[in-house]
Amino acid sequence: MSDLSRRQFMQSQGAALAPAIASGAYVKPEHFTVDCQSHIFVPELIAYMEKRKEPPYAYRRDGGTYVVVGEWHRRLRERHTDIEAKLADMDEAGISLTALSINDPGPELFGADGPHVARMVNDYISELATMHSDRLFGLIVLPLQDMDAALRELDRCVTGKGMKGVLLYSNLDGSFPDEDRYRPLFEHVQRLDVPVLLHPAYPVTYDATVGRNLVAGLGLMFDTTIALARLILSGILDEYPDLKLVCPHVGGTLPYLIGRLDHQTQVLKRGAENITKPPSEYLRNIYLDAVSPIPMAIQYGIDYVGAERMLYSSDHPWVDPKVIADCVRSLDLPDEDQARIFGGNAKRLFRL
Repeated sequence: MSDLSRRQFMQSQGAALAPAIASGAYVKPEHFTVDCQSHIFVPELIAYMEKRKEPPYAYRRDGGTYVVVGEWHRRLRERHTDIEAKLADMDEAGISLTALSINDPGPELFGADGPHVARMVNDYISELATMHSDRLFGLIVLPLQDMDAALRELDRCVTGKGMKGVLLYSNLDGSFPDEDRYRPLFEHVQRLDVPVLLHPAYPVTYDATVGRNLVAGLGLMFDTTIALARLILSGILDEYPDLKLVCPHVGGTLPYLIGRLDHQTQVLKRGAENITKPPSEYLRNIYLDAVSPIPMAIQYGIDYVGAERMLYSSDHPWVDPKVIADCVRSLDLPDEDQARIFGGNAKRLFRL
């Protein structure tokens, strides 16, 4: 499959696909399928991190590569840096197009070197998206410890490289993106009309979740929940009403807790000073992605924001793309809703 041109893949009715179909390596999608959250670790960044002694850094041990952010040590697998493996997994899952981004660490963790790190990883993502333009498009990360540099990098990547959106971490070296110093980012992305994907970072609840190995299972979800709730209560969504915000993992835990925020703000008048309507109304205008390996959670997200604001995503390479796709399909949604979730919403959101 890797020897086929990407154009052949998109025009997949030809006889050239017969061997892959016969072997089961290619699954023809029922719909044009866009994966809105998929990651790769950048080899050049790993090499740079291996020269560092303080987090974030990387090291090799027992034949493996480890990335350290804060106190969290994660071992990378071969698929984490291998674009051909990602394309093969896309083929197997019937994914037509993928929004590609780095995972973490982000540029904000590298101090004065942040602008250099941002250019490094954005150039790498952009080059992959150019090489495989029928299969990939890129999301941008920004050195938000230096807002002037961040806005220059945003312009460079959107207008110069055709990248399609911004990956914004749920916390930026411990500070949350609703803080006043980050407001210029939201003004700029609204003007450029590119979406913002809120992605978990090394969580502020790390110490509370490291026990029982709950950092990924709960800590990251809580971090997204806190960041999204703060963005809603900050008034940013009133100030920038055309902002296109995506929250992955079906909104973390916020859809299940939003009634409590409504009661706190509307009845008890706690935290309502910057908003003009109940938090639940803002949440209904946010896009969610379907990365939750349990169908009932995805169904709840669809019931809450509507099928027109749910996006198929895989969280590859941490998750097999077929896991989430099978969860969505198991809901037995109307065909038009499946078409929206698997690709139609993403095409509209990212202007594909």
